[in-house]
Amino acid sequence: MALIDVVKCPLLDYELCRKFPSEDLRIGTQLVVYPSQVAFFVKGGQIYDSFEAGTYTLTSANIPLLNKIINLPFGGKSPFQAEVWFINLTSKLDMKWGTPSPIQLEDPKYNIIIPVRAFGQYGLKVSNPELFLKTLIGNMSSFSTDKVDSYFKGKLLSQLSVAIANKMAKDNISVLEINTHLMDMSEYCNEVINQHFERYGLKLQEFSIVSINIPQDDPSIIKLKEAKDLAARLKITGRDVYQMERSFDVLEGAANNQGTGGQMIGAGMGLGVGASIGGQMGAMAGNMVNTNPNTPPMPPQQTYFIYINGQQLGGQTIPMIQQYIMQGTVNRDTLVWTQGMPNWIPASQLPELANMFMTPPPMPTPPVPPTQQ
Repeated sequence: MALIDVVKCPLLDYELCRKFPSEDLRIGTQLVVYPSQVAFFVKGGQIYDSFEAGTYTLTSANIPLLNKIINLPFGGKSPFQAEVWFINLTSKLDMKWGTPSPIQLEDPKYNIIIPVRAFGQYGLKVSNPELFLKTLIGNMSSFSTDKVDSYFKGKLLSQLSVAIANKMAKDNISVLEINTHLMDMSEYCNEVINQHFERYGLKLQEFSIVSINIPQDDPSIIKLKEAKDLAARLKITGRDVYQMERSFDVLEGAANNQGTGGQMIGAGMGLGVGASIGGQMGAMAGNMVNTNPNTPPMPPQQTYFIYINGQQLGGQTIPMIQQYIMQGTVNRDTLVWTQGMPNWIPASQLPELANMFMTPPPMPTPPVPPTQQ
């Protein structure tokens, strides 16, 4: 093989590095390193010297390290063998990435796991050419951005999943809000993922999340939207009003049920329950009007369970049970129970209700008028 007089290597845009095709060099050979390149001399797997952009004449005088890899049996034009690697230092800014399968992200606000897909692009640059040559190239003759993509795609996506989840948890970002935080999230992911790439002499540039797609028909996203609507409703109306509305819904549903139990509850809604709810609303209104912080709150009204037609009905106050007695729904033998009682007892034995079951004394018999003579 003829000795090489000029060593140069124009790199294609997608190439990160390439090895010069010949190793047969000699003293006096011209080395041309283009702008945005760096060249390395390698012998026996060891890097001996590096050259930045410029034109060099290979001599032992101006490149002292050549004395370590050659002998000079032929004088000033001594031949020698060495690999010359050219590293491309330009940035590659059009690399695409995407998740081949959905990423499972847990919403930090509502603790619901949502499958999402993410897409974006990034740039890549060799930041440490010597480290890049030592850790990735090996015995390959060239290394392109496609190889970087195939080598690092799995690692990039796994790091990306962790980074997105951590950012969401750190800033309390819901999956439903994530697309409004793409810029901050892209910067955070760029910083996290770069820590892995820097170990190979590479650096990510302009890493960006273009979109995060949420499946609108997925059961988990429907559940998440319902949770968000509920949270917004509680925030607007207040927890007390919401609980009262839910009580109305439950009672209305029970009243619509078929059978004696439903009919009884329907009657209760019209009388005792209505009075109880009215009392609760009055107490809530009083609490909102009363701005004196020193006024003690009203104690909660005691509630009871009553056992009717094989059903236990809870949340019954004394006024409500009295209404049932007046309607004939509750009698003296109806069992009642409240917290603190060891067992159920007949309603007639409850002091608060006993007077409603007392039998009035018999009317006195009027005397027989005397017979007229």
